[in-house]
Amino acid sequence: MENILFYILSFIGAMSSVGVIAFRNPMFSSLSLLVCVIDIGFLFALMNASFLFMAQLIIYAGAILTLLLFVLMFLKIRDEDLPKEDNKFKIMFFGAIVMLPLNLIVIKALDAYINPAKEIIFDGGIKEFGIRLYYDYLLPFELVSILLLVALIGAIVLAKKMPKRESK
Repeated sequence: MENILFYILSFIGAMSSVGVIAFRNPMFSSLSLLVCVIDIGFLFALMNASFLFMAQLIIYAGAILTLLLFVLMFLKIRDEDLPKEDNKFKIMFFGAIVMLPLNLIVIKALDAYINPAKEIIFDGGIKEFGIRLYYDYLLPFELVSILLLVALIGAIVLAKKMPKRESK
């Protein structure tokens, strides 16, 4: 039963992630991203990672994507404001073909490096998550926080440089 549920959730996640790229309208694309984030949360729940499940739903689906939807509604993006993407599906198909062998190489390398049957890496508890995050992965955690801060500053700088358009 768990395998069937895993395959269903994986299919929904894959299709919603394709929808993020395929939809021209940013509102539909962000709603597809919302479905993908919720689906990933349910995959965490399937792995008994209750903390990651709740964090995925509350932080990403509940807060960040709601903020994204409000920003998109506030901007009132019209179809004529969007760039023309004539060959989008051809580029997506070519990108999928190029990435498939690379993904297979990464999967084989990870399978050779980590054998999940021998060791349980993380069982989903909050205490174990905190210990692993702040003791074993402190440097990557701090680097990600610096990266997010730089991205936020860059977004503010780009937003101040954008010319204001006339509203009708």
